[in-house]
Amino acid sequence: MGNRLSKIYTRTGDDGSTGLADGNRIAKNAQRVEAMGTADEVNCHIGLLIECLDDDDGLTEPLRRIQHHLFDLGGEFAIPGSVVIGTDHIDWLEKTLDHYNEDLPPLKNFILPGGTPAAAQCHLARAVCRRAERIVVALGHEDSINPASRHYLNRLSDLLFVIARVLARRDGGDEILWEQKKSGL
Repeated sequence: MGNRLSKIYTRTGDDGSTGLADGNRIAKNAQRVEAMGTADEVNCHIGLLIECLDDDDGLTEPLRRIQHHLFDLGGEFAIPGSVVIGTDHIDWLEKTLDHYNEDLPPLKNFILPGGTPAAAQCHLARAVCRRAERIVVALGHEDSINPASRHYLNRLSDLLFVIARVLARRDGGDEILWEQKKSGL
């Protein structure tokens, strides 16, 4: 890769614009930039989640792979018209999701974020992933996007929900179930 960033600041964004990978400049608050930034934010939350895990729990490797996917996804948003995320990525997410969901009991209640610090962090990553998906949907209304990128985020949030359930239950922990009666005054 070589030395691509010898100087971190450029001052070119001081006017409120940012450069895309194709050389075009757009406003820093454009939907495309929001999509790039929120994919990065999900990636950061997953990185923090990984740091909460033991290497022997089997989750680190798939979560690291997802981090690479999310970096690629951000790159896809940075080059309008490019396609990096495909059905193979979505198929892998679905297989991974099925694997982790296999031993979980069926849901009969809504689940509150928590149970363990790792489960709570995974729920936070899931919530940010849902926001990323909403931003990508909005971007798709104003510009052409790869539909697989939206599908990827949808499946990823499902997988993060399942992983949060796994993490809340591991080592004898419990999921925190929502109780409607407790929400009243």
